Amino acid sequence: MDKVIVTSLKQIFHPKGDIYHAMKKSDDGFNGFGEAYFSTINANEIKGWKKHTLMTLNLVVPIGEIEFVIYDEEKKEFFSIKLSQNNYKRLTVKPNLWVAFRGLEEYNIVLNLASIEHNPNESVSIELEDIVYAW
Repeated sequence: MDKVIVTSLKQIFHPKGDIYHAMKKSDDGFNGFGEAYFSTINANEIKGWKKHTLMTLNLVVPIGEIEFVIYDEEKKEFFSIKLSQNNYKRLTVKPNLWVAFRGLEEYNIVLNLASIEHNPNESVSIELEDIVYAW
């Protein structure tokens, strides 16, 4: 899907604790830095749909497993991916795509390395049933 990048990320395993890389400014998909935040989602819950008009999302799942669904309303096209420690990648989503996500394990955390600071006037939210997708 155009405006979506999936990047494999490095994990360094160590007996005293592991390191999970997220992003470098030299990475494909880096579009500036506005803020970083963590969000949790419970098992079998779905958050969405949300479309950012300016923000590029860089989503990483260090704990749990989360299914992300991206919808391009211009092309009427869906893209989905499950991210976890076992499929440790960064999902970069450019502006003007609808995003929803579902928690698949008991406890799930997603990190967003956002290109701009949060601005409530920069995004649009709609109800889940407004875009039909077979979860």
